[in-house]
Amino acid sequence: MKTLKQFLEGKHKKLAAISPDQSVLRALEIMAENDVGALLVLNGKHLAGVFSERDYARKVILQGKASRYTKVSEVMTGKVFYVTPSNSIEECMAIMTDKHIRHLPVLDDNKEVIGVVSIGDVVKETISQQQFIISQMERYIAG
Repeated sequence: MKTLKQFLEGKHKKLAAISPDQSVLRALEIMAENDVGALLVLNGKHLAGVFSERDYARKVILQGKASRYTKVSEVMTGKVFYVTPSNSIEECMAIMTDKHIRHLPVLDDNKEVIGVVSIGDVVKETISQQQFIISQMERYIAG
């Protein structure tokens, strides 16, 4: 089973993040530029929260707030579940399923962000692992 450390080494995507004092409008622009559904909210290298499309819909739009004048810190999810590089893809899937979340920050021993794993990443990696196992079984059977 692949660890997140191994998975992140193969993932060449830039970390999409924003600071808590930026506007929601700026957050949406960054999300669009990076084609992601959530941003990590960082104070330096340390995780302050996550801002997602769900946060935008429920805490900005439905409450009639203005994206241009609302700070990310006012509407972000502050209680964030996270994983470490030693966690497995399977453990990420279990956390995401149990907690009903789509993004998991990956933190190192110093609690600094080193990456993020999305539900899409987890599903793709799970399918890839299953396809590998199937091909190995087919080779063994054909033997």
